[in-house]
Amino acid sequence: MSDVSTLFSHGRLTSVPRKAARREQLLVHLADTLFTPDRAYTEPEVNAALLTVHEDFPALRRYLITAGLLTRSRDGSSYQRAGA
Repeated sequence: MSDVSTLFSHGRLTSVPRKAARREQLLVHLADTLFTPDRAYTEPEVNAALLTVHEDFPALRRYLITAGLLTRSRDGSSYQRAGA
């Protein structure tokens, strides 16, 4: 996998890549570094974790779910890293 460090400056994501393959690399990195397997997260916890890297946490959360890297309970009350 390509190095995603070029997408960050001072620990913050500079922009969300437009190219799907590059965005997928970023999302895998975020899932691996921000979310622990076998742990359920509330939506505010997911938002807070994503906010540490980028202001547009709703878009990142949506991308992670769409990519299948985070799963959301049917009622939206909890999230979990996929494959956990």
